[in-house]
Amino acid sequence: MFSFDSFLDLPLIWYGLIATAIFLYVLLDGFDLGVGILFPFAPSNKCRDRMMNSIAPFWDGNETWLVLAGGGLFAAFPLAYAVLMPAFYIPVILMLLGLIFRGVAFEFRFKAEGKSRRIWDYAFHYGSLIAAFMQGAFLGAYVQGVAVEGRGFAGNGFDWLNGFSMMTGVALVFGYGLLGSTWLIMKTEDQTQDWARKCAGYVMGFVGLFMAIVSLSMPFINEGVKALWFSLPNFFLLLPMPLLSVAIFWLLWRDLHAERESRPFLLSVGIFLMNYIGLGISLWPYIVPYEITFREAAAAPASQSLLLIGTAVMLPVVLAYTGFCYYVFRGKASHEPIY
Repeated sequence: MFSFDSFLDLPLIWYGLIATAIFLYVLLDGFDLGVGILFPFAPSNKCRDRMMNSIAPFWDGNETWLVLAGGGLFAAFPLAYAVLMPAFYIPVILMLLGLIFRGVAFEFRFKAEGKSRRIWDYAFHYGSLIAAFMQGAFLGAYVQGVAVEGRGFAGNGFDWLNGFSMMTGVALVFGYGLLGSTWLIMKTEDQTQDWARKCAGYVMGFVGLFMAIVSLSMPFINEGVKALWFSLPNFFLLLPMPLLSVAIFWLLWRDLHAERESRPFLLSVGIFLMNYIGLGISLWPYIVPYEITFREAAAAPASQSLLLIGTAVMLPVVLAYTGFCYYVFRGKASHEPIY
């Protein structure tokens, strides 16, 4: 009987697919969550209209990657799903409620007038803020590890709630603010663009500060992470990563003052990519940090093979649709209603 697992490393492929889906979600939904976080601070209603129009064609499609990541984890690594979900039910539910709330606010704002529109402005802001903060809190608790006994979660539903996870929650809010502000620099003009440039310069400092705190904290969270980064020759092999991160921050600061439009967003993406790669190196090969590797959590080869066939068909469709959408709606956003 033919089987993919005879010549493909299915657990590694699915580990890579889920990691890619998570990064694409953080990147793509990150900038529209960032726009929502900055939304009430815009200088005028016309600016807010431009901001909303800049993400209107993309925001719902961006969340496709969250569905792929969650569904892929459930199907391809059921043991990891069974351990992680009880540990993070509360932040996941709050995140989803925030996403639902901002989606409703997004639709109703286009139809509202006068004072009621202001209500939906704040609803859009707080939905975005809650979703971003909970994602960051989830990340902070995840990298600290969860209590596992046998094949199940051994802690309680509030283990995720601690000072480090609250800090990473705030950190991701600023990170998404950076993505959102640099997106607006690229997609808007005049007063909105000038304001977004000032916002990017402000939040960039906080992103750098939180990035340094998290990077310095990781070796103290787990001895394996400390040994990985500070043993020889690993230290010299990995040293280019923090140096490259500093270089990206310097280029971003220069571009913001040189009034470039497109490259600041790409550099912001580079900052997130460096953070993501750093976390991936620190957590490898665990899918439940420091307890269960991705190979130990993998579903049966037959299940992963079947899932891979469906993914191989649908993933190019999703990528093509996403690329076409961004191509069609390229250029600057206006303040005119588009719904």
